[in-house]
Amino acid sequence: MKNLPAILGGERLFPNGPPSGVPDSPLIFENLRKAFLEGSWSGYDTGHVTALEKTLANLFEVETAMTCASGTLAVEVALQALRLPDGSLVGMAAYDYPGNFLAIHALGLMPFLIDTDPDTAQVSVSGIQNALGHGISALVVSHLHGGLVPMREVMALCENAGVPVIEDACQAPMAVVQGKPAGSWGDFGALSFGGSKLITSGRGGAILSRKPDLTQRAKMHLLRGSKIAALSELQALVLLPQLMELKKNNLSRQLAAGILEKELSKIQGIKPLLVPEGDLRAFYKLGLIFDSSTFGLDRKSFIAAMQAEGIACDTGFDCIHRHRSPSRWKAADSLPNADKLHDAMLVLHHPVLLQGEGAVFKIIQALDRIQKHAKEVHKALN
Repeated sequence: MKNLPAILGGERLFPNGPPSGVPDSPLIFENLRKAFLEGSWSGYDTGHVTALEKTLANLFEVETAMTCASGTLAVEVALQALRLPDGSLVGMAAYDYPGNFLAIHALGLMPFLIDTDPDTAQVSVSGIQNALGHGISALVVSHLHGGLVPMREVMALCENAGVPVIEDACQAPMAVVQGKPAGSWGDFGALSFGGSKLITSGRGGAILSRKPDLTQRAKMHLLRGSKIAALSELQALVLLPQLMELKKNNLSRQLAAGILEKELSKIQGIKPLLVPEGDLRAFYKLGLIFDSSTFGLDRKSFIAAMQAEGIACDTGFDCIHRHRSPSRWKAADSLPNADKLHDAMLVLHHPVLLQGEGAVFKIIQALDRIQKHAKEVHKALN
């Protein structure tokens, strides 16, 4: 029984289920206690949001950080600030967070889908170059699943073409890309503080900008006498301590991910994303490419078997073009690499990466015994 997968009656490797992603910080509690006693939590502006925005600007090495209600809103406001004509083409990866696609549409713009790199699973630099040739007016670039887009090359192409870039770092806060923080390369950057993110206040986001004129336009879109869709003072108090721990936690998660990715060489049919050496990664989700024929089990059954072990494993995003009307997007080609990600991406949720090496080797143990009993698992589930 010890060597059987949990789904076949074996011992569950994570008996208490996936670890919680809720931050456990005494300083968060102390901040909340102090705010309650002094009453600063209930004001429109008692200094905590201002302190958070200054901290974000310093950490991300940008001129301005503006908090708002979500990362999705951050992308939408950034697009509004670009003042693009109706119907303008906005480039984005065909494999991306669907909220970016919807934000583009919400402003009367047209998504231009770009294929992904076959090794990194991020938007393809050569695809961006091709999209520029097709007349895109702006580009949204996302760092996804522990991967990183080579922003120096992207910015060189776009600046030469006069095309502004919105860098979505919602999954990669405080990652370092070619020597600079993710989110600081683009004309705008976007952050998310959603309920499951690496820093969280349940809801919230921020717009980063390094250009004063664009910053002013974005501010105007967030003002209706007072700031609309604002982050609260209470949310800022929760986020500030997490920001101070973020780099350390990113380093710990990267170390755990590195061990996991190295050990995956022992498992046929699962491989990590290719990432250039030297950068600091951030893992909201850790992406893995699953080859069902090589592993010996279909992806749906594999995920069920992993979840039975208490491991937070799931599929990635649906590719934009697979479930959206062709009238709602344009593309230069058939997007074959993104198609593969639609069917092959796996993601592991980040909390397990802070549980130490023991947790990493339990994941490898789960993969090994699921693969060794793949036929039985398939039969039990189908």
